[in-house]
Amino acid sequence: MNDAAAIRVLLVDDDQLLRRSLKIAIDHEDGLDVVGEAAAGNEAAAQARALRPDVVLMDIRMPGGNGIEATQAITGDASLEDTKVVVLTMFELDEYVYGALKAGASAFLLKDSTPERLVEAIRRVHAGESLFAPQVMSRLVEHYVTAARGRASGRGLDLLTEREREVLGLVAEGLSNDEIAARLVVTMHTVKAHIGALRSKLHARDRAQLVIAAYEGGAADSHASG
Repeated sequence: MNDAAAIRVLLVDDDQLLRRSLKIAIDHEDGLDVVGEAAAGNEAAAQARALRPDVVLMDIRMPGGNGIEATQAITGDASLEDTKVVVLTMFELDEYVYGALKAGASAFLLKDSTPERLVEAIRRVHAGESLFAPQVMSRLVEHYVTAARGRASGRGLDLLTEREREVLGLVAEGLSNDEIAARLVVTMHTVKAHIGALRSKLHARDRAQLVIAAYEGGAADSHASG
């Protein structure tokens, strides 16, 4: 499709057959449009700058520069601040996934996900929502952050108010803004204000970065153990 209002998607994967199947699944949906493809990590940032996609589906392991480097190049480019990156992986605990999230990716998606899950991921990430199911995010971040916990107090968590820390913990738990508002019995406006303050204080690009900050700083401990 070629709808100017559609969510623009860039596919980055060295597997041509996978790119073709992803393109078919995405273009089949109303409001989604694959605007370009790249077969190597070192092509991804150049394609993103040229095409200005809303969402990049990024393979994590590729020749010619891996997905982590490509993700960092995209998220570190001020002209692409509205472009979200979803990393693609074969395994839930791929050792590269945490690195990609640290590099600025907004979410990760398993390569064997259903077309419906793929489309949901693109739409939710584009909308700025959290993609991660709580149990998946807990396993992923706990696996890679345990060794770092206690060494990240300088991330700025000491600048947070008690309510901001509570909201951060709920974000790490995987709750949406609606769910946080219901849990805390506050308005959506209040939740959005807290999320904005958290992103500013913790220098977080999006919700995925807030989740990592929560786990690294220990703000998610009570939620993970509850």
